[in-house]
Amino acid sequence: MCGAAAVVVTAGAGAAIEGAPNLGPALADGAREVPAATITAMTWNVCGDSASGCPLGSRPADLVREIPRQVADVRVGGRKVDMDAVFLQDICSGEVAALRKTSRFKAWSWEFAAYRGSDGAPRKCANGQGSFGVAIGSRERLTDVRTTELPSPSTVRRVALCGQAAAWHTKLCTARLSSTGWNDDPNGAWRRKQAQKVAEAAGTGRVVFGGDLGEQPESRNLDVLYRDYAECDQGPGTARTGAKTRQDAAGTPVEKTDYLFAYAPAGISCGVPETPVRSSDHRPVGAVVRFPDHEATIEAR
Repeated sequence: MCGAAAVVVTAGAGAAIEGAPNLGPALADGAREVPAATITAMTWNVCGDSASGCPLGSRPADLVREIPRQVADVRVGGRKVDMDAVFLQDICSGEVAALRKTSRFKAWSWEFAAYRGSDGAPRKCANGQGSFGVAIGSRERLTDVRTTELPSPSTVRRVALCGQAAAWHTKLCTARLSSTGWNDDPNGAWRRKQAQKVAEAAGTGRVVFGGDLGEQPESRNLDVLYRDYAECDQGPGTARTGAKTRQDAAGTPVEKTDYLFAYAPAGISCGVPETPVRSSDHRPVGAVVRFPDHEATIEAR
């Protein structure tokens, strides 16, 4: 298991929380206390459609059985960690509907957003499982759910999906940026714009977001995310590294394109499986995110 060095930043009183839920009566000095929270999360490009030659794309029932097994086997620092939130990319809406009915996830809150085609209509899965897109699953109820269209080439119009988990005073977001395919975004011009838009959607409050960003850590297209957030596997200090997550046909990891970010203040540690994941062309990233308690300035109304 590849664990990242913990990234810890301490917040002082008065740190702004944008878009936070109602946290109760204001304190005498105009600030509100935001309690500490520990959130465990996993991001995974599940490769859920048959059009891309995905391992289980043409066997959606098998994929739906595999996702809970993978979630149950997340390890961080060598220990199994029970997940609170799951970010899934390249998944079909029908597969999300089936996940809702599984014993592990039936009490969870689930949200889905579809990629769009050149005509603006939802992109369809070739395996007959509805629309193709991204999903968030949360142990706590999601509210204020919003889909943000990302600047994209006309072939596939990408989206970011966010929702508030009020129980943790935290926004959860996921996105899948354009690929490096010749007919998508081979030179990365769109991914730079998309990363900027994802940062805007995530905001400057307490947030955890994960996704397949189609870039390696050192790419300048990800500067805006590394500038404002901490990535769980980025290494000590300002290092931009991390275990490889995308696999080749033999299951060998070839590059890191999957990320879990959190807005500081946060302590983060994470892990990536060391053995091949046969159900997708990506390995998942699991993380433990620890937000300390602090005060957030709230403007008077």
